[in-house]
Amino acid sequence: MASMRGGTGLTRRALIGAAAAPLFAASARAAAPTAPILFIHGAGDSAASWMTQIWRFESNGFARERLFAVNLLDPLARTDDATAQPGRSSSAEHRAQLAAALKAALDETGAGQAILIAHGRGGLAARDLLSDQATALSAPRLILCGTPNHGVFDSEQMTGSELNARGPLLRRLNAGRLEAPPGVATLNLMSDGYDRFAQREAPAAVVGRAGLRGPGPEGPALNGALNVVLGPYDHRELACSSRAFREMARFLLGRDPDRLSIQIEPQPTLEGVVTASPNGAPTNRPLADATVEIYRIDVQTGVRLGDPILQKITEADGRWGPASVRPDWPLEFALTAPGHPATHIYRSPFPRSTRVLNLRPARPLEKADHRAAAVVTMTRPRGYFGLPRDVVSLGGREPDDIARGVPSDATTTLRVSAQDLDRPVIGLFNEERIAARAWRASEGRVSVIELTS
Repeated sequence: MASMRGGTGLTRRALIGAAAAPLFAASARAAAPTAPILFIHGAGDSAASWMTQIWRFESNGFARERLFAVNLLDPLARTDDATAQPGRSSSAEHRAQLAAALKAALDETGAGQAILIAHGRGGLAARDLLSDQATALSAPRLILCGTPNHGVFDSEQMTGSELNARGPLLRRLNAGRLEAPPGVATLNLMSDGYDRFAQREAPAAVVGRAGLRGPGPEGPALNGALNVVLGPYDHRELACSSRAFREMARFLLGRDPDRLSIQIEPQPTLEGVVTASPNGAPTNRPLADATVEIYRIDVQTGVRLGDPILQKITEADGRWGPASVRPDWPLEFALTAPGHPATHIYRSPFPRSTRVLNLRPARPLEKADHRAAAVVTMTRPRGYFGLPRDVVSLGGREPDDIARGVPSDATTTLRVSAQDLDRPVIGLFNEERIAARAWRASEGRVSVIELTS
């Protein structure tokens, strides 16, 4: 990257072994901060996207009871910020929900200050919230990951969009000489060309039309922040990768973390919430009357081993669990909910406990799905599939519905023929391997391989 936007931001190309900027005084073995950390997800995502990163914080001595991940109800932005749109939120609504989550974390812990770590659109809400100086006093440290600080696009069209550099929100946030919230020490993690939302041309699938100018790889840079270019990491990996965790830890501790790996617990406890996706739009609104069953499965075939570990019907809060498992058990989560396909979610073993194992029913079956004997999707909630960067295989072959180049697809679909119905479907992403059963589409069932890595 030749240059960064403006000249007042501290910029560092992060290399393995590079020294962190000494933003906070710390001893050689500084202890984990006692301030609670609030994790804020991006557009379309949920608190579950932070699961592995929370595990890394715990594995480095951060107290579990002081790590909070918020579920913002409608995580997609409106096309026009001032116009109501079903299943989407305005920037003001987004900010208000974040303010309530911050207050709740401070009230629960009795702390006077918190640390905010935000991804994507969540970073815009955090910047907006901390632009109020009184609020900034309660969150003096902010980490932004892949935040479109200068928009996803820059155009005289769609000027009401929250993601337009010329829209009201970004013009207000970027109006000063220093764009980072005043008085808030800010780390800003960026990609070196692999962030799909920081391209020379804005992604048409996001803005709804082709040909709009994008901010380019330097667009997320923020004056007044420590801007760190991680390298060729995709939009979600800027928040969820072990590489991103290293920079977060160095910013908070003044040193490298003790480990990047996740320490294993002998008996993890799992719980979360079932959320609705009306008309296929992802939301974090709790879903009542959903049935959750959890099964231990055979690692080679995906076949169930014994009776369910848990059977739970959700109430108004959508919560399920807790379920006690072992860290070497691959699992199937069978989810049935009114108005949704029966969804069979296959997961790798869970090394640690989590309260943010959120479940969403699969999207409604399409016409092409009904012509197949079974439908199996593989999804990566904490990253995208990058070809040829990654090894990606579903059902024994590389998918043909993943775009090559800048990673932009997080889901791939396999339609299974009748003659292959009784064979396990193997999903492979680099070193993570998950076996799933193919359930009959004619019965309104869908299989989902959900990756952890």
